[in-house]
Formats: sequence, structure tokens, C-alpha cells
Amino acid sequence: MYDTIVIGAGPAGMTAALYAARSNLKVATLEQGAPGGQMNNTADVENYPGFELISGPELSMKMFEPLEKFGVENLYGIVTGIEDKGDYKIVRTDDEAYEAKTVIIATGAKHRQIGVVGENEYNSRGVSYCAVCDGAFFRNQDLLVVGGGDSAIEEGLFLTRFANSVTIVHRRDELRAQKILQDRAFANDKVSFIWDSVVEEIKGNDMKVTNVDIKNVKTNEITNHEFGGVFVYVGLDPVSDFFRDLGITDQDGWVVTDDHMRTNIPGIFAVGDIRQKHLRQITTAVGDGAIAGQEAYQYIVDHEV
Repeated sequence: MYDTIVIGAGPAGMTAALYAARSNLKVATLEQGAPGGQMNNTADVENYPGFELISGPELSMKMFEPLEKFGVENLYGIVTGIEDKGDYKIVRTDDEAYEAKTVIIATGAKHRQIGVVGENEYNSRGVSYCAVCDGAFFRNQDLLVVGGGDSAIEEGLFLTRFANSVTIVHRRDELRAQKILQDRAFANDKVSFIWDSVVEEIKGNDMKVTNVDIKNVKTNEITNHEFGGVFVYVGLDPVSDFFRDLGITDQDGWVVTDDHMRTNIPGIFAVGDIRQKHLRQITTAVGDGAIAGQEAYQYIVDHEV
């Protein structure tokens, strides 16, 4: 029986585990991959206090290293469900079942697809959702980035390190990204824009993406453009399918909590990008995790579980 199981080991999950373990709880993180979550897909982090510039993978390891010191166990598996048994919870994976007095959900979010013909067919053959992971495979090519927010502009700028050119297609006539990112993109000779437009279809040959149909949303005109790769950044979807039957999410799958990270089920907390919230950043995830780790301790003390 664990005091706390943290599902997910991104910045929110690792911080929650650290705070719970420092309260002398028996804590485990449960993850299906390397610690760090979406941070591992980020080349440069410039807005985390204390670091002028640090890579996402490096920051992930700096957060992970103290957990062993405080005795946090690292479990691996794909979580398939959570059961509320009142005084304790059961977390089920594809081949194990773990009991815990409290559960902290830190499953985060995943990149949303644009849902057009060719997207699934050419996934990993020219369609990507991670410039850091795949950018080096597209050296000297003309690339298309879909989106207008921070992620689209940040990753588009990263791709200019490898690509011959980067074109950003956005359904509006102005970007949603932070002003500092917009300024960098507009000043980069390798970056161009297609405004008021969306991807209509991704095309290619038997091997990879070769061209893309793009539709102007104002005129409905469709034009074809040659691209060697398409990088998609049009938002996030919550990773919550395996626990939606608990009744702790809104209609879109984001977990609803109070300021103490408590869900409507006593002993179950949620932190980070999986929460229904406005700003999803590393800093806000860390803040959530600190609160939840302390709240898990307080819950156990108050209930004498």
C-alpha cells in the first residue's frame, strides 16, 4: 500500500512526488516512458526561473534526480483505470494493480490532430508533432508548420536550424503567440506565412509527404504547395480516457479541481496540464504539483488513513 501514487512524471507529477516524499510518505510515480513528459519535446526553455536557457530534457533530469534521494519509487506501465474504494484507491495498469491511500493525476495532454486526409497515412513519414524529436530528419527541406500559438512559433523557429524554409499556415490573420516569439518569427528570413488558411489534404508518394493542399477560409480557394514535412501544433487534448468514468472531468475531458488540486472524489488530486485551467506552462505545473503533494499529506493526516 502506497501513501501516494502519482500518475505521470512530467514537471507537475515529479514536483508532487517530491513534496509528498519530503513529508515522509511512501510515494511512487507511474509512467509509461521517460520522466519529463512534454518537456522532453522542447528544445529551449527560456521562461523557467533560475535558468536563462536550458533544454527540456536537461530540465527533466534535474527535476527527476532528487526523487531517488527521497525514496520515490519509479513504476512503469500503461494505466487502464482508477477505482475509488473510499479509504484507498486502486490504480490498474495493463498487467498490475497498485493500492494507494491517495492518487495524484498528472497525465498531461497530447497534441491534437487536424483531422485531414493524409494525416494518419503519413504520420512518421513526413507528418510530425515534435520538431525536437524529428527536425534533424528534415535537413534542407521546405517544411510546413500548422498553427499560430506559442508551440507552433517556437517549434517553427527551431526547425529553421535544419530546414531550407519554414512556412507557417494559420486560420486567422494574426498569430496568438507571445509577442517576443512573433517578433523572432517575423525577423527570420527562413520563415514565411500563409494567413486565413487551413490544411485541406496532405499528399505524398509511397514513401513520404511531398505536397499539401491548403484552403483559404475566406475565399475557399484551394492551392497546392510542395513541402517535405508537416508539423502540427493546433492545440492539446487531455489524456483522460482511462478515468473519465470517475466523473471528475468536464465535457472535454479536463479534470476539474479546486485551488487545493482536489477533485470531487476525496483522496484524488490532479495537477498540471490535465487540469481545467487557462495557462499550461512548466511553472504552473510545478506550482500545482507542490500544492498537491502537500495536500495529499494533509489528507492522510486528517483522515488517519
